[in-house]
Amino acid sequence: MFSSMATQMLWQGTRETLYMVAVSVFISHLVGLPLGVFLTTTDKGHILQNVPVNKVLGAIVNVGRSIPFIILMVAIIPFTRFVAGTSIGTTAAIVPLTVAAIPFVARLVESALKEVDSGVIEAAQAMGSTPFEIIRKVLLPEAMPSLVLGFTLTAVSLVGFSAMAGAIGGGGLGDLAIRFGYQRFRGDIMLQTVIVLVILVQGIQTIGDWVSRRVNKR
Repeated sequence: MFSSMATQMLWQGTRETLYMVAVSVFISHLVGLPLGVFLTTTDKGHILQNVPVNKVLGAIVNVGRSIPFIILMVAIIPFTRFVAGTSIGTTAAIVPLTVAAIPFVARLVESALKEVDSGVIEAAQAMGSTPFEIIRKVLLPEAMPSLVLGFTLTAVSLVGFSAMAGAIGGGGLGDLAIRFGYQRFRGDIMLQTVIVLVILVQGIQTIGDWVSRRVNKR
């Protein structure tokens, strides 16, 4: 049997992890979704074609995706302090989690939107739709199932990243596993942490798959 103290710490770590992931997913999609739309629509042959801007923006996104998360957390500590007032704790961990997720989300959105049949876009243009109307009424609705799956993938990835954030005092299940499981040789806490992380990932993936099927009108 696990001790009540260990269970209490596990519950607190789970709440902190959910808090970090939820806020990071929300902010990263708030920024990454329009960024992905812009990457798609400014590409060659698309409704807002601007190849030079697209290439520069694409390069910036690729740089952001190339930096390993553990390095990114350390590299942007001054920025984290500026935004959160501290570089340690659950709220502070949201900053690098969000920064890491934004370029990831942008590419997922771009990939989803590029799956939309070009014939549908051309038909909307022939009817006199503006670029904004095409984005709002054609691109986003048609790509919604893939966008939901991308949202799910981002959330699952951030669960893993949040565990890594525990390595520098980010709180959550990762911090619990390192400080109380690994450093104090508590195998029971390590096991509990892994089980909860697996449950979280499975739960997020199951919900995401269900929502994706529900919004799929094809």
